[in-house]
Parts: sequence; structure tokens; C-alpha cells
Amino acid sequence: MHPEEHVEFKKRSAEKEKEKQTPKRMLKQTTLDSAARPYSRDSEKARGGTRRVLEFIVMSDLPFNIVENPAFQRLLTYFDPRYRLPGHTYCGETGLSELHRDVRSRVESLLMESSSSISLTTDIWSSDVSPMSLLSLTAQWIDPNFKLRAAVLHAQEFRESHSAAALVTKYENMLQTWQIPRERVHVVLRDNAANMAKAMREGGLPTLPCMAHTLQLAIHDGLLAQRMITDILATGRRIIGHFKRSPQAYCAFHDVQQQLGQNVKKFQQDVTTRWNSSFYMLQSLLEQKRALAAYGAEHEVPASFSANQWGLIEHIITILEPFEELTRAISSSTASAADVIPSVLALKRFLSRDAPSDRGVMTAKAELLRAVTRRFDGIEDEPLYSLATLLDPRYKDRCYSAELKAHTREQLLELLDAQSVADEVQRPEASNADEPAEKKARLGSLSSMLGEIMQEERPQKATTAMSQLNLYLSEPVILQDADPLAYWRANQDRFSALTTAARAYLSAPCTSVDSERLFSTASNILDAQRSRLSARKVEMLLFVRKNLPLMLEKA
Repeated sequence: MHPEEHVEFKKRSAEKEKEKQTPKRMLKQTTLDSAARPYSRDSEKARGGTRRVLEFIVMSDLPFNIVENPAFQRLLTYFDPRYRLPGHTYCGETGLSELHRDVRSRVESLLMESSSSISLTTDIWSSDVSPMSLLSLTAQWIDPNFKLRAAVLHAQEFRESHSAAALVTKYENMLQTWQIPRERVHVVLRDNAANMAKAMREGGLPTLPCMAHTLQLAIHDGLLAQRMITDILATGRRIIGHFKRSPQAYCAFHDVQQQLGQNVKKFQQDVTTRWNSSFYMLQSLLEQKRALAAYGAEHEVPASFSANQWGLIEHIITILEPFEELTRAISSSTASAADVIPSVLALKRFLSRDAPSDRGVMTAKAELLRAVTRRFDGIEDEPLYSLATLLDPRYKDRCYSAELKAHTREQLLELLDAQSVADEVQRPEASNADEPAEKKARLGSLSSMLGEIMQEERPQKATTAMSQLNLYLSEPVILQDADPLAYWRANQDRFSALTTAARAYLSAPCTSVDSERLFSTASNILDAQRSRLSARKVEMLLFVRKNLPLMLEKA
């Protein structure tokens, strides 16, 4: 019925019959051996796999000998049987060096892309498991798109005496390594140690103390050094030490918590160098007040609080709560020097007001106010603080007295005028680099008169800056939880004369927390199991660990 389709059917049937009669060896495309053959070490697949394994090891603070762990090898073989892990020597030497080189190249390109000022933090760390000290240098800046950038530049071994002269030499070498001129350094955040402050003065670097360290000193002077407070803290440490040393006591205490319908929680031990850890310890003790009383009725406890001391603990916690809130705020990655003056002003107002919870701690509160006033004395006179606050749209000049408003405003206008003159000087060099130099006009000629008239227009730049500053200050402040960089990103065309200054002053952090977090990572890398790592290897691992996200965001 369908002759054409029938012919096509017979043709296909003949082809299938021919295929059946063809020997199987002629139909093979690949063998099992070739399908399971490992990737060549130089192949793109193998190099890509090794790079990602290295990234995983470094970002997880793992030792390189994990590549020889049978379970880890089985895991990777499960996902790709053809991939073979390199040895730990290759990973720790060649692989890490290549990764470090690529990450460093990315950091260099980011620094070169932005010509804005750079703010730095620094600190010194000594290992508990190795005779090694490291000197840190971290950078923070705002790129042309008003995005906050941060990078670790160094965690260099510091074998010399920790003197100011040795520190100056170290910082000079570090800045030269990254080709950062001193004029580009906006500020260096450091701790309150005398050698650090002296090194900054002798090195000619603008510097500010870490606000968190200053807050620690103020709380210690004003509150934690008082006898009644030290007695309460000592008693709390004895109580918690009893449960820490006795698992049996802890189990019995957990049973009491469950019987009372409370959540099973452990006590928090304090650290003498961290005031907020003492705050958290008192909080945990107050939360378990009922459970401690019930436990003490049936078990021996080495110490206990009186009813009066329990009341003091409540009042102390109330006083310290704003300090704890401030410590968390200034320890965030977005906190800046602009937060210092408003925060200290708010603390002083809180401490100067009477409250029902002051009963029994009025003297302590007054001492704390005096300590805060003394430790933060003169911050309004520091331009690195006052100008940063003025350029932060959350604060502007709302925290200043009438006299301080006028003074800070004049300081900013002088800064803007100096920037305007510097830009004018550099602009002809940049735009007319290939053009012949302008012929100098003869003195007394018409051209020289015209040149004078053109020069007289220069104050107009300051007038433009003044009008923009007046408009900026006349507008309402933005919400406290809003992003000041997002504000400047959206308004940089309206306030073009202010953006360069805003980019510089808002780049400054108010603490050296970045360096402290770097050293927390260092303690995870240089631990008891890897105490023989060289300082060079530790610095490379820290550099890649902290800066790798900058390279991955590009990918």
C-alpha cells in the first residue's frame, strides 16, 4: 500500500543486520582504561581542581596534609574518579605560592584602581605555641563607587625589639612594598601602647587610638577597679570555677535547671583583658540566680552572693549595657571614626542622668563618667574625628555646640579649598601632557592682565564648596541605621566638592579590630599541631585567607 515507505523500511532493516554482523572491536570508541585514566597534571581540569582544593584548605584553616587523608581522597574520587590529589609538599609550596601571587595581584589592582586615601590598622601579636611575634598592617579605603574595601597587607614576623624606632623601620618597609606614599595614608589605628604612639609620631603618620581599647581602660578605671565590684567579680569566678572543674557538679546543676523549667545553659567565664566578658559573666550568673540558690541548698558551693550583692549585680549590668551595645557597634566592619564623638556624647548623657537603678552604685556611676570624660578628652578638637562626623549624613553637625560647628565648618572649607587648588595644579599636567607648554605672557601685557583676571576667579571654587556644604548641612540627617556610603553614592553629583573628603574621612575605622581578628585567625593556623610553621608560611596563609574573597568576587 505504501511502496516508498516499504523501500525505506527494507533499507534500514539491512543496515541493522549489517551492524549485528560487524565485529564488536570495530564498534568500540573508548576503552575502560582510557575512560579511567587520570587527568594530566597540567590539564585545565586538574589545575582547576587543585586550585579549588587549595582554596578550601586555606579558607578552612586546615593543614596541607589533609590531601593525604584517605577519607578526603575517597570524597574527591567519588565526585571525579579521574582527578588525583597532589601531595602536601606541592600544595604547601608551589600551590600556595601561586595562589598567593594571584591574590596579591588582585589586591594590587584594587589599590591602583582607587586613588583615594587609605586608612590602616596595626597591632602586635605573640603566639602561645611558638616563639613568634607578628606585626600586622590592614588597609581600608572607599573606591570610586563608594564601596568600602578592606584588605590585609602584612602579618610580618617581628623579631626585633618592640621599640618605636624598630616599628618605624617596619612600617616604612611595608608601605614601600605596596608603593603607598605617606601622603595617601589618611590615618593609622593602633592600640594605646606608648611604643605604638611614639612610632607614629616619629614616622610622621597620622594616627588615632583604638576606641575599644580606650573604652576598656575607661571602664576599668571607673568601675572594675572599685573594691565592691572586684569582690563581686572574684566571687563569680569562684562559683563558675567550681562548676568548670567538676563535671559531676555541672550535671547536678543541669538537673536543677531542668527541674525549675529553665533552659540548660553553661556559665560564661570572664577574661580580665576584656571588660565585656565580665559583663557577660555577671549576666549569666543573674540568669541562673534561682538555679544557684536551689543547687546551694543541697550541695556545697565555694562562695555565694548576698542579697545586697545580687542587687548590685543588677544595677551594674544596667550601667554597663550601653557600653556593651557600643562595643558591639564599633566592632562591626562598617563602624567609622565618625561614630566616636556622637557615641561618647551619648555615653556622657546616659551617665549624667539619675535613674531608679542607681541605688547603691551612684558613686560608681559618677566615677565611670569621670573616667570616660578623662579618657576621651579632646576628641572634638581632633579633625580626624570632627570632620568625619561632619561628613557622615547620619550626624552632620548636630552633635556640636555653636562654636564647634563654626570651627569644624571652617576646617572643612579650608581642606576643600586646598584640594581644589591641588586639583587645579595637577589638571593641566594631566590633560595637556602631549601639548606644548603655554608661553609665559610678558609682564604688563594685555595677556598678563587677562591671566590675573582668570586667577581672581579661583575663590569661586571655595564659593562652590561653601554653597554645597551649606546645602548639605541644611538637609535633615538620615536614619541612624542607614548606610552613609549609599547616601554619598546617590548624592556625589550634587555634592561633588565634598565627595573626595567624604571618601577619605569615612574610610577610617574607629578601632583596630581588623588586626585583632587577623590574629584570631593566626591562632587557628599556628596551633599546637602546626607550631613549626615558618613565619613566611604563616603570613602567606593569613594573606590568602583574608584576601581570597576579593579575588573570588571577581570570578
